Amino acid sequence: WVSGQMFGYEENTWMTYRQAQDLGGQVRKGEKGTLVVKYGTFTPKEREDDEDRSIPYLKGYTVFNVEQIENLPDRFAGPAEELPSVPVPHMETVEVFVRNTNAKVNYSGTKACYRPSSDDILMPGRDRFDSQVHLYSTLLHELSHWSGAKHRLDRDLSGRFGTECYAVEELVAELAASFLCADLGVAHDPRDNTAAYLASWLAVLKNDKRAIITAAAKAQAAADYLT
Repeated sequence: WVSGQMFGYEENTWMTYRQAQDLGGQVRKGEKGTLVVKYGTFTPKEREDDEDRSIPYLKGYTVFNVEQIENLPDRFAGPAEELPSVPVPHMETVEVFVRNTNAKVNYSGTKACYRPSSDDILMPGRDRFDSQVHLYSTLLHELSHWSGAKHRLDRDLSGRFGTECYAVEELVAELAASFLCADLGVAHDPRDNTAAYLASWLAVLKNDKRAIITAAAKAQAAADYLT
């Protein structure tokens, strides 16, 4: 997703070199792939002890956006799907989900943010959003920040804009929001300032190759906590 934003791809479909070949496609000469990492666990079938313990693993794959590939079937060449402007199909489900977190949400601000000092989420009025998709994806992002409070998951929320700490927390919240959107049936609508964060995220990833894995793990923990 970060690579898609950085390189301006309109399509959100990715595949490995082998998958492209199996479909009759060919990655254009000179195109560079993007590393994706699959996180999972497995339980060894035979262990000397009786413990039923899952062992985590990471596996990397190099993938290419369909815009980097030629001669794919026509179904991969369609225009980018626009985010729906109609009501979210599971709107009531999302409202119940938010209420069940017991987070305090105030629709009286000019911007969306989590305020640690008052432990509440400030949101613009509902009519300020372009669509319900935009509203709920923004709210789920701020809920992800809310989960990081000291008396909850205790993430470092002290960073100021422009610092590495701030960039990491924003990446965690954006990933967690995308997980929650998928679970709740809401199309993830990246916020207007997401593009502005890309440079800082990429700097973090360049400095620490495991940063995306750490951020994804924290994002999953946030999503699990909220659900």
